[in-house]
Amino acid sequence: MDDQHPHRPAQPSRRGFLSLATALGTATALGGLPAFTATAAPVRPAVSPMLSPGATTRMWYRAPAGERKMIEQALPVGNGRIGALVSSDPGRELVYLTDATLWTGHRNGTLDQDGQFPYARENFGSFTQLTHLSIDIPDHELQGVSGYRRSLDLSQGLVSAQYTRAGVTYERQIYASHADDVIAIRLTQRGGGRYTGSIALDGTHGETTKADGSRDTLWFGDAFDNGLRYGAAVTATGRGGSVSVQGGRITFSRCSELTVVVTGGTNYAPDAAQDYRDPDLDPAALARTKVAAAARQSSVALLHTHVADYRALFDRMSLSLGDSTDEQRRLDTWERLKARTENAEPDPELEALYVQYGRYLMISGSRDGLPLNLQGLWLDGNDPDWMGDYHSDVNIQMNYWMADRTGLSRCFDALADYCLAQLPSWSKLTQELFNDPRNRFRNTSGKVAGWTVAYSTNVHGGLGWWWHPPGNAWLCISLFEHYEYTLDRAYLARIHPLLKGACEFWETRLVPMTVTDRETGEPREVLVADRDWSPEHGPQDTRGNTYAQEVVWALFDQYRQACSVLGMDAAYSRTVGAMQERLYLPEVSAKTGWLQEWMSPDNLGETTHRHLSPLMGLFPGDRIRPGAVSGELLDGATALLTARGTESFGWANAWRALCWARLKKAENAYQLFANNLRPSTGGVNGTAMNLFDIYEVEKDRGIFQIDANFGTPSAVMEMLVYARPGHVELLPALPGAWAASGSVTGVGVRGGFVVDLDWSDGTLDRARLTSVGGRTTTVSWRGSSRTVTLRPGKSVTLRDFG
Repeated sequence: MDDQHPHRPAQPSRRGFLSLATALGTATALGGLPAFTATAAPVRPAVSPMLSPGATTRMWYRAPAGERKMIEQALPVGNGRIGALVSSDPGRELVYLTDATLWTGHRNGTLDQDGQFPYARENFGSFTQLTHLSIDIPDHELQGVSGYRRSLDLSQGLVSAQYTRAGVTYERQIYASHADDVIAIRLTQRGGGRYTGSIALDGTHGETTKADGSRDTLWFGDAFDNGLRYGAAVTATGRGGSVSVQGGRITFSRCSELTVVVTGGTNYAPDAAQDYRDPDLDPAALARTKVAAAARQSSVALLHTHVADYRALFDRMSLSLGDSTDEQRRLDTWERLKARTENAEPDPELEALYVQYGRYLMISGSRDGLPLNLQGLWLDGNDPDWMGDYHSDVNIQMNYWMADRTGLSRCFDALADYCLAQLPSWSKLTQELFNDPRNRFRNTSGKVAGWTVAYSTNVHGGLGWWWHPPGNAWLCISLFEHYEYTLDRAYLARIHPLLKGACEFWETRLVPMTVTDRETGEPREVLVADRDWSPEHGPQDTRGNTYAQEVVWALFDQYRQACSVLGMDAAYSRTVGAMQERLYLPEVSAKTGWLQEWMSPDNLGETTHRHLSPLMGLFPGDRIRPGAVSGELLDGATALLTARGTESFGWANAWRALCWARLKKAENAYQLFANNLRPSTGGVNGTAMNLFDIYEVEKDRGIFQIDANFGTPSAVMEMLVYARPGHVELLPALPGAWAASGSVTGVGVRGGFVVDLDWSDGTLDRARLTSVGGRTTTVSWRGSSRTVTLRPGKSVTLRDFG
């Protein structure tokens, strides 16, 4: 076959793949990537961690979610590995479960005729649902109850519902416990009521559910044709009545209280040497074991264990953006969202709640598991747009901009672990396929080294759609920035192979070009990125695109810093430094006045395009910032940002808001934040009833895409605190809507610090800086600054900036 196709690279052999995986194994020792495994019993809290109702932040509604509107109306729960959408219907509770690793498809290690990767469910694969759980209580239909209310308690990680029937108050709580690795549903009552009904567990891929009467358990197990095994199980315990298995359902009769426990998982393993499978794991058996173990605990013990575990993360940051009116507080969350837009009035408490909702989704979707994909952990079907994949040209990065800023650094680890687990496969695919002669993005040098990615990646070590050469640099930028928050040297050593491999790739990809120096008029030789696309528009064969030049400059800079900190690779660090000095850096077009997106004075794409790729140096980068670059360059970046406009998809608005915050334009940033809070009806861009961001893909059809739920809160934090190593600026872009009063605690600061702030009447009242490893930084506010030196673990309170 190779003789017949001499220009097509040979496909990776099993032996070669395992060899590469083994070679990289020591350097990329994994942290806590997902494995559905048996674990020791968690420590149960000795005292109640429960908060009083008045001390919690809640979303609430007057009606349950509709079965056909689950993605827009149902409330999400998750423990970082498994997630669920919850309807809270009194008579028929619906719980749609997912497992982050339940993917169809495979490694996808062949190319299409154009030298790009296949991108469909049958080859690249798709994120899919695990199971549907339903709890039917026939005499509790919605029309027969009164006083219905459901809520999501962000402070404790609980979905609750309450209603009255025949003088009895019925309540239920649903949560996903990270500690017990289950989803629990607790049904209680006050007033002598009873629950009678049944429970069903239905697979979403044609599985057959089985019953175990001896354990009052329903379960199923199966496998995809890609070798991924999976399973789920549910059991229930009651008080004051009976629970049994009848036919294919669990039935319960006259129970004063009922606890339902469900879980499931796959035999996915974050190990390229095992083809991302654990051949010895039986997920169905493990699911049965886990639900049985959880069911042996009291419902109160399960609840307290979950809340204590959840609050250990959630309580790391607090936020107040001011006071809302009593009239606003009386509205349910959906009515309040609509009123905010209709009245064009700020609602500071709702706006702070939106930020905390992003934190709730982060804790629920990114703990000891795969990173958050386009859908997070939440699906209402098995056909998510773009397969619910990982997009490497802003989306997966945006998902994690918020983590360190909002006290959730532990939640970032999932992204680093994923990249390390995928590295052996990404490296092999790059080195064997990238220079395929059909690939229009191939290296002119004829050489290739290191690794890169395509625009889409899956969980099987595979790539999809077009090659995305700068994607490796942008992923590394995110990974290194996490180090800047934590100053964790062990973490930096873990990601060093990713940084180095990306640099090695660009060493083979950069090409020399002679340009005319705009200051001297003399020719000079620079290094530019080879032929590529500025995502996701414009010509596909231009060199030196601003996007690539900026991310490669940042990659080289961060690699050199990493080598210095770790005391390693000094010679190669000098090589990278020499390349960095020769990199072409973008200029302002004399024709448009904008920062050029291509090495051309002309605008070669769409003026209002959703991507801000040429502004990478402004955000997430720091190279372009007020006071650090020429006025011409800053004006050019501002002009380009202005031209992009303020109306786009949620994630694009979030990115724009972040850029305006970097430019200290508070009202511009706030307007984009407000745009994202507009209620989505009829599938238009905006926020759904459950606060999921809706992305309009075509007229009258919108989809849930989670990146804006993280990018928008990131913009809020950037408006309150800007930080780079060695410098912290307080309230750089505080809008008038929040100026009257506010406070925030636990804001992560690059350079190894955490900051707390209080302000009133637009004036900083107090700042408290705590070191989590950092030593010295400059703290500034309104042009005044102070240099602070602290030992790790120590704090200082600042009030005088005069």
